[in-house]
Amino acid sequence: MAEPAVAQLEECLVIANPAAGTVGEDLVRDVAARCARHTRVTVVRTTAPGDATEAARQAARRLPADGIRVVVAVGGDGTVLEVVEGLMADGAPGDHVALLVVPAGTGNSGYRSHWGERPWQEAVDHALGSPRRALRRLDLARVRELDALVVLGAGAGLTAEVLRSARDRPQRGRARLQAGLEHAADSYSPYQGRVTVDGTVVHEGRTVFVNIGGGRHRAWQYLVLPHSVLDDGLLDICVVGEDTDPREVPALLRTGRHLERPDTVHRTGRTVVVERTDGRPLCFEHDGELVPYDGTRATLDVLPGVLPVLCDPEPATAEAPAARARR
Repeated sequence: MAEPAVAQLEECLVIANPAAGTVGEDLVRDVAARCARHTRVTVVRTTAPGDATEAARQAARRLPADGIRVVVAVGGDGTVLEVVEGLMADGAPGDHVALLVVPAGTGNSGYRSHWGERPWQEAVDHALGSPRRALRRLDLARVRELDALVVLGAGAGLTAEVLRSARDRPQRGRARLQAGLEHAADSYSPYQGRVTVDGTVVHEGRTVFVNIGGGRHRAWQYLVLPHSVLDDGLLDICVVGEDTDPREVPALLRTGRHLERPDTVHRTGRTVVVERTDGRPLCFEHDGELVPYDGTRATLDVLPGVLPVLCDPEPATAEAPAARARR
């Protein structure tokens, strides 16, 4: 792959969300200090929804004199989504600005899709020390019915119900999401649905879940889309049908073994339509947020190579061991 044509770092804008799971003043200072080893730093602390979007929008609008401006999102997957919405507000940004994620939320799956399990300190040093080598243009998606950007991925059925269930769990962090999935799976009933990829129906009937993306992991530990590549210009689609007991899903997702089930469909494509065919509202989420939506369908279109990101290509291109074994 050709090396992106960007010059040296001009500055880092650190956008920190104090409402995210593990964001505290110590972490914000540590991130700023780490970035300052490589370039000058400005820190913005958000106080309300939309603040991160506006700060990122302004950063993307300002053309640097000679270099690349890095927007560092310190927070969870929701914070990353807000920052990306700002970077994309005026259309796909050029290579003068790029996203860098520091994990400080509940799931942090966006960070894992960029850096695997590498500590954030190493990720920052690698990204800011070699921005030419670390810069990639990643795919996004857009939900037509909602006019909403999707960064990490989207889901319907059980993988969306988990977010509703997690609200009432007493645990914190990833344990809360795990408890939410297990609780939702215990009482979940598959819905009547249809999934269409690039005009072809790939699944019709009772559906446990549909996941589209995007990053390979959700809620950090669940390997929902083991084959997904972040910059191949395609969406990965996984559909699990009614022959899989929902109570088995948490264990299957930890290893990606759900792809071995005979009622599982895996495809890639550019446009995906997810429908509920019994007339009831589709339970739908994207980027870890349950969408208040009373529609019966969601249409997702890939936006290939639109988002400049400083990341390690290895987590996105190296196949998980379970996935390699199946090919």
